[in-house]
Amino acid sequence: MDFSVAMGELVEAFVLIFQPVQLAYLFGGVLLGLSIGVLPGLGGIAGLALVLPFMYGMDPVAGLALMVGLIAVIPTSDTFSSVLLGIPGSSASQATVLDGFPLAKQGHAARALSAAFASSLFGGLFGAVILSFFILIARPLILAFGLPEMLMITILGMSMVAILAGRVPLKGVVAAGTGIMAGTIGAAPAGGSLRMSTYDFPYIVDGLQLVIVGLGIYAVPEIVSLLRQDRPIAEGGTLGDGWVQGVKDWWDNKWLSVRCAVIGVLVGVIPGLGGSVVDWIAYGSAVQTAKDRSMFGQGDIRGVIAPESSNNAKEGGGLVPTLIFGIPGSGSMAIFLGGLALLNLSPGPQMVRNNLDITYTIVWSLALANVFGAGLCILLSKYIAKLTTIRFTILAPYLFMMIAFAAFQSRQSPLDLAALILIGIIGILLRRFDFSRPAFLIGFVLSQQSEIFVNQAFQIAGARFRRSFENGLDYILSPITIVLLILTVVSIVVGIKASKNIRENIDAPTGSKMAPAIFLGVVTVYLLISVIDAFGVSRLQDKVFPLTVGLVTLAGAVLLLIRMWRTPETDDVFIDLEEGAEGEAPHGLWSTLAWFGLLLGLTFLFGLIIAQIGFMMGFFLTRGRFGLTRAAVATAIGIAFIMGLASILGRDFPPGLLQAYVDLPWPLH
Repeated sequence: MDFSVAMGELVEAFVLIFQPVQLAYLFGGVLLGLSIGVLPGLGGIAGLALVLPFMYGMDPVAGLALMVGLIAVIPTSDTFSSVLLGIPGSSASQATVLDGFPLAKQGHAARALSAAFASSLFGGLFGAVILSFFILIARPLILAFGLPEMLMITILGMSMVAILAGRVPLKGVVAAGTGIMAGTIGAAPAGGSLRMSTYDFPYIVDGLQLVIVGLGIYAVPEIVSLLRQDRPIAEGGTLGDGWVQGVKDWWDNKWLSVRCAVIGVLVGVIPGLGGSVVDWIAYGSAVQTAKDRSMFGQGDIRGVIAPESSNNAKEGGGLVPTLIFGIPGSGSMAIFLGGLALLNLSPGPQMVRNNLDITYTIVWSLALANVFGAGLCILLSKYIAKLTTIRFTILAPYLFMMIAFAAFQSRQSPLDLAALILIGIIGILLRRFDFSRPAFLIGFVLSQQSEIFVNQAFQIAGARFRRSFENGLDYILSPITIVLLILTVVSIVVGIKASKNIRENIDAPTGSKMAPAIFLGVVTVYLLISVIDAFGVSRLQDKVFPLTVGLVTLAGAVLLLIRMWRTPETDDVFIDLEEGAEGEAPHGLWSTLAWFGLLLGLTFLFGLIIAQIGFMMGFFLTRGRFGLTRAAVATAIGIAFIMGLASILGRDFPPGLLQAYVDLPWPLH
């Protein structure tokens, strides 16, 4: 296509999107994205699903402005819960928790948020600029990535485990391997064989859901930990340096932001990766290239800037395969394709060739939405950061209500809440005994796609090797694969050296041998059962991946047990954060967790709304030390909010046994 024609279409799209009506739709999408993004666990898929019914009959430019505004701002607004509450707002903001939440606890919440939003703004604009040029030149790049290349970049993402391994690298390996094995539960992606599951228990036939695992591994442990302290999140109750300092921090680290934005675009271009891995790769890159790594994991502002620059830039990259080939780069992009169809637009080479003005309208909408969204977030961050000064006991019931509602949306089953609490207990124990929770999440997130890539790549490679050895070798060892392999080896070597500086838990007392050994013993038994189960799978293609990973992880767990047997109680392998919490936290670990068990039991009996009313009233009266009237008002506010949200999103609540016998109106049914 002639370059001058393309520039003319670019200018036409620029004029089109700046029409007042289109700007209004774009701003409306940004506000909607902000509202949904601040709620943990919902994210872009829920937001796009909300606006999809309104696409019928809309002007294409207006509809695109609404959808792109929503898509662009959610990776920015989901930073609020990651920084303020230690709860990842979505899979793309998991790495932000590592340094953002410690900064909030130190009283620097506003600084962390504003640095994150400045980074997000830059990343989003960078992604939009790159997308403008990629539309014309990206086709050869995307076609160059075959299965071996996609497998290698997935392995590169897994190599970030070396960065997050902590004081005992073998613990990080065991945590990651256990996460991978958790990701293999259910029907195998290739042959459909059931692993660690039966049709008698259909809930896990389709495997565990990322939203539940993410919330359980991070949200539940942090809520329980803060609840035990019965104080505000921020120490001293101050907001810290403010948003001006955060913007200055971004400027001081602008080249880090540029590098991570490039990473975001490149990873976003490759279908199937996207937000689940890009923030970890960016975070790992920041650590590996830093001269002073001592503060990472304890509140280093670079640990916020790196992932936030990449996860917004990846939206621009993700639109490349979506627009050029009609191949969604992520779940939200799949919904976006549905919206394009409702607007009578057909993504693919024809759209780039015949509707270049519409294509560039998407680019400019993406850029403007990032400006609107980041600007609003920076203006609001100082006020929203005041949440960290509120006594956490007051916030906790509302937070757990939100994550319970978000978890329920994955399967629309009361068992979602049971899975959330069960995985939450695992997250609590991983945190207590200093096993890397990020490593567990990376393993879980990349498990299924790793298995798919391994199976498909080696099937094709096997066929090529049967033709000739050189043919198969050329397929596996392409120039891109070799470069990614070198980067992976470098990442692991540098990561192991840097891992001792990346501490998720700053204070790490050691305790008796008994509790850590029992936990590791349970993990070892689970791995052994998983290996035996995988060995019994009949289809070879469905057993090789879990059997290989399971054996390696099991070997790591056994080596850890041997180390525990041979070393004294002062060794880092016996870290037990509960030892340090004794005498400091006014409330016990299991008595606090029992409140969530109570909510689960009440939900199975009476449904979520009735259970939530009883739970919140009891909690505010006893733990919150509210009077009856104040507890009732606080409960009513929470119930009204969740009912309004469910009504807007068109969602139901988990029913209980009561609803099987009594016909109740919404929202009690």
